[in-house]
Formats: sequence, structure tokens, C-alpha cells
Amino acid sequence: MSSRDELACIYAAMILHDDGAPITAEKILTLVKTADVDIEPFWADMFARVLQNRDVGDLITSIGAPCAAQQAANNSESKPVTAEEKKDEEKAVSEEEDSDEDMGFGLFD
Repeated sequence: MSSRDELACIYAAMILHDDGAPITAEKILTLVKTADVDIEPFWADMFARVLQNRDVGDLITSIGAPCAAQQAANNSESKPVTAEEKKDEEKAVSEEEDSDEDMGFGLFD
């Protein structure tokens, strides 16, 4: 099962990073074998090569963050909102809330 192999390598790489040890294929294989998990050896080599010149801490902390290109696009498209626009938005939201109440039936009717 490749997903199990991948997970084993990911956890091993995270353990090595947490200990401050260099992430190598040999160390990944050692950790995985110590955990009594059998993996194909190419997985450890592949993960070691991918993570060789990367900051694993950065990878971990940027998992849920939007990409830089999307942030730049959002920043360039945004413009300051005037007080009048804020009032219009608040009025539209309150009208939408009112319209939900006038449906004539309840959730449990």
C-alpha cells in the first residue's frame, strides 16, 4: 500500500526534523523499520531527496496558508471600502435576514 508507505515516511521525516537531525533515506528507513512498518525503499530515498534542501518547519506551518500568488492577487484587487458602501452592505445583510423569517413555516412544522 503506497499511502501507508508515504505516511510512514512523512512521520519519520517529521520526527527527524523535530529532533534536528538531517533527513536522509537511511535515517527514514531506520525509523520506519523500528516502528515495524515495511515500506518500499524507494519511498525513503524519494522523501529524503525532496526534503534535502527544504525547510520542513516552513512546509509544516504553511499547510493551511493560501499561496503567495493568490494573496498578491487579492491585495492588488482590494480597494478601501467607504462608509457608504459599508452601510449598503449592512442594509443588504439585514434585509436577507428578514426575508428568511417570512417564509411562513418552521423547521419542525
